[in-house]
Amino acid sequence: MKNKNIKIIMLAALLSVTLLQLSCKKDYTDPTRATEDQVFSSAKGLTGAVVGLQRVYTLGRASTLYNLITINGLTTNELIVVNTGNTAEVQLAAGGTLVDGNHSMLTTYWTTCNKAVYDADLVITNANNLSDKNYASGLIAYASIFKAMSIADMAQFWEKVPVGTGTNVTFIDRVEGFKKAIAVIDNAITTITVNTISSSFISSVPAGIDIGNTLNALKARYSLYAGLYTQALAAANAVTLSIKSTFNFDALSLNPIFEVATSTNNVVQPKDSTLGLVPALAPSLTDGRILFYTSINPTVAPRYRINGFGNGVATAIPVYLPGEITLIKAECYARSNDSTNSKTFLNAVITKTAAADPFGVGANQPPINSFGSYAALLDEIYKQRCIELFMSGQKLEDMRRFARPTTERKRNLMPYPLRERDNNPNTPADPPF
Repeated sequence: MKNKNIKIIMLAALLSVTLLQLSCKKDYTDPTRATEDQVFSSAKGLTGAVVGLQRVYTLGRASTLYNLITINGLTTNELIVVNTGNTAEVQLAAGGTLVDGNHSMLTTYWTTCNKAVYDADLVITNANNLSDKNYASGLIAYASIFKAMSIADMAQFWEKVPVGTGTNVTFIDRVEGFKKAIAVIDNAITTITVNTISSSFISSVPAGIDIGNTLNALKARYSLYAGLYTQALAAANAVTLSIKSTFNFDALSLNPIFEVATSTNNVVQPKDSTLGLVPALAPSLTDGRILFYTSINPTVAPRYRINGFGNGVATAIPVYLPGEITLIKAECYARSNDSTNSKTFLNAVITKTAAADPFGVGANQPPINSFGSYAALLDEIYKQRCIELFMSGQKLEDMRRFARPTTERKRNLMPYPLRERDNNPNTPADPPF
């Protein structure tokens, strides 16, 4: 029965989601589809909309998830381009002025993020009108996850992000964008605290995402990015590390990294065993995470291939990793001048075995007894984040936060899509690099 219900909801999602409008000037009407009033006036229609949000975020080459991982990976040297015919990827790998407002992947990424915010707002507003507050609570929390991620995903690449959706929207600083994402999450946490999510909602959406833990994990991530270390630590402490939260895939809804890159060996692959780190920070060759995230092809180039969370059609991709949460704790303590606790949590990741991790991500390295200096401690936290969170789309933000040399990345921030600039006079000036 659950599978049948989900198929019905997925059909509703396909009817309710209109994709790829190309600016913040939103006009998402389509005369061939159900009207917004029809879709967003019932629990069934609203459920179809949130399932649609997940599909747009996770499925295919145009998805936010694929572009987040790939744009980030090429910009930070995690990935290389296999086929020079992939123009957009080649431009990212070269960086600098070759990445401009016409860049197709950035335009798609910008559009899907803004579309998710637009649809999530509709779900959150209309869910409040439902009589079943427990079902509404699930809708609001689920939509809030994708709204918060989409706002923060833009804040990771652009200097300023839209304050909302509509005609000629204004922009806010990227750090304020992270804070806006946190506010969305806080509202969702309050909502599900007052009205527990109903089991009927959980059974109506795809399995994989643990809503409560995901909200706290994302709050910890974005609080860290905003420099709110006390808040980030509290949110990290609220996450149960043994519980997985994943984007799930199957034979019909394929893992986008496997579908586009791994299976074809024609787009991108990992750079090498350094995982994109400079030699001074590269992982030890005995670090178990190298073989988790990469495999070796001894006969056909390139030698290093995608493994880990891109190694199969149905391989789930984590929304967050337990190791990320532990490293957030280590960094929060370090930034608060508590080196003792910082070292404890940092070594918890360094010594973690694959068997001790819900996803099998384990370095299995000896503990570091002394870091020598505060700067060295931060360098090690950065290093461990880059290894533990390889191909998660988080590295560019870390490079800026840890003040890594700009020579280690291809761009610092991205130019705004020309289609946005052409339709919105409030679009900010492009950053120089």
